[in-house]
Amino acid sequence: MECRSGCGACCIAPSINVPIPGMPEGKPAGVACVQLDDAGLCRLFGDPSRPEVCAAFSAEQSVCGENRQQALENLIELEQLTS
Repeated sequence: MECRSGCGACCIAPSINVPIPGMPEGKPAGVACVQLDDAGLCRLFGDPSRPEVCAAFSAEQSVCGENRQQALENLIELEQLTS
């Protein structure tokens, strides 16, 4: 599955516990990453400073659902189940 252009749910819903450029302590769940631009795209895509956890994420139907709202809901639920 290809990421939906402008979705950005994976850059908002989950917590990230490793440093991100501009967020040295990582980011809490539900907070948009500072590297998420206005178009919903990662400014660090393809950049070696992008956290490995971000680079390893792959869009999957079971996580991303049919639209951005479903993706957010699914990722929020996964975050809660794994916290």
